[in-house]
Amino acid sequence: MTAIDATHVIPGSASAAPSSLLAMIREDVACVKARDPAARFAAEVVLTYPGVHAIIWHRLAHALWRRGRRFPARFLSWLGRFLTNVDIHPGATIGRRFFIDHGAGVVIGETAEVGDDVTLYHGVTLGGVSWTPGKRHPTLENGVLVGAGAKILGPITVAARARIGANSVVIEDVPPEATVVGIPGKVVKASADRRRIAGRIDLEHHLMPDPVGEAIAALVDRIEFLEMRFARLSGASEPSVDFEVLPEKRTTPTETARPSDPDATRSPDPLSAHGSRP
Repeated sequence: MTAIDATHVIPGSASAAPSSLLAMIREDVACVKARDPAARFAAEVVLTYPGVHAIIWHRLAHALWRRGRRFPARFLSWLGRFLTNVDIHPGATIGRRFFIDHGAGVVIGETAEVGDDVTLYHGVTLGGVSWTPGKRHPTLENGVLVGAGAKILGPITVAARARIGANSVVIEDVPPEATVVGIPGKVVKASADRRRIAGRIDLEHHLMPDPVGEAIAALVDRIEFLEMRFARLSGASEPSVDFEVLPEKRTTPTETARPSDPDATRSPDPLSAHGSRP
């Protein structure tokens, strides 16, 4: 394999120096062990990881795309998709040490830009929302982690070291080191609240806040406060729950059979309303 200039200049990327295609592929393989506890040795990663296969096919296709050989690039991209179930357009710009965990169902559009040390889980889409030529897909800066099934749509920027929760739909810019969850995606944790792992990428993307649960808890606290305030204004020492108990239904005298009536203890004759018995 000949060394091909594979320089990637991505916003927020530290990869300013040119890097050969072979060196980038070696880094793609080496970074897997640091991010996947199941990875044991390099040969296993190279032979059995579809995410690694997909990025290798893309590196080759992108090199051809940059040289203007568009049809061979598209054919290699199609072949990589056929073999790995990962669809990366050869025009997409991807930085160093890129890792797709599990690999299935990932889609990356033509004008997408991905920085260094980015991790995607299965089912992620970096998609476009416009027919207008030009920049249509998102930019992911260094160290971004995108959870399974998340969709990042349009020419937006996910700034460095941000985290996107699983199944989120992101349609607006994300600030650095923020955590985004929901549909549409909302920032739910600022960088000051993020836990840090020295020298390693924080893969615990399941430790996400629950904005719906937090909203319900706030409403419950507010209701308790209003009940206590109402009780004090009405002179009670504590809130009453009498209004929550339905009053017992009482029958009127006309609805109650007289004990002396012998017919009261006898079930009605189903044929009495239709005439005498045969």
